[in-house]
Amino acid sequence: MWKKLFKGEPSSLPEGNLLYDRVNRTRLPQHTAVIMDGNGRWAEGRGLLRTAGHTAGVDALKQVLKVAIDLALPALTVYAFSTENWKRPHAEVDFLMHLFSDYLAREINEMDEDNVKLHFLGRIDELSPRLRQQARSAEEQTQNNTGVRFNVAMNYGGQDELLRAARQLAAEAQSGQLQPADIDAAAMERCLDTQGLPPVDFVIRTSGDMRLSNFLLWQAAYAEFWFTETNWPDFTPACFVDALVAFGQRDRRFGGLKNK
Repeated sequence: MWKKLFKGEPSSLPEGNLLYDRVNRTRLPQHTAVIMDGNGRWAEGRGLLRTAGHTAGVDALKQVLKVAIDLALPALTVYAFSTENWKRPHAEVDFLMHLFSDYLAREINEMDEDNVKLHFLGRIDELSPRLRQQARSAEEQTQNNTGVRFNVAMNYGGQDELLRAARQLAAEAQSGQLQPADIDAAAMERCLDTQGLPPVDFVIRTSGDMRLSNFLLWQAAYAEFWFTETNWPDFTPACFVDALVAFGQRDRRFGGLKNK
């Protein structure tokens, strides 16, 4: 697998599973969320078009997913396209949509073979008919898989998700299906795009910015954060392992104190 995963000369390949030796497998995150930032900056820094950065970013995503598969991470969610990204130049948006479509067509069978369960978050029904059909078909193809639950946030915004959930709960209350007093955290989570997934406990953001950017606002309430200056296309399996090692060393108290 490593020969497929790593690029470059054979001497750069790790021996066996040495890459994972530092990982405490008893303290891995249950749900890792990644803000894949810096594709454009990566390209501009090399005198390339921004589209070249997005293409390189897809390769980085495949590598990170392979690590998640190897380490049997329960859930991995990536921020692919936000509700705000429609404000970008039309040509760049068109390129991204074609890139997503090509990625699905090229990778879905391998993801299926790797036992990955694919799911899309966000307003998928507002995408092009072709991409929407590909997304639904990919979900159907992998729905019975039991490995990594790989979630792709497309046309997604955390505030939009919460508003959609609030409207659903309000409609249920108005119709008498639900009493307002019964609206609790479980009811809210039932209406979110991440229904059935564990809470996000680890958020990774690349390219130096230190903000959530409207990503999984409810789900990441008690998440640990890990930031890096590395642009997403340069985020290697070794970088991902560094982040997982850091997570394993965190002291998570959830607002309480450690028992003495």
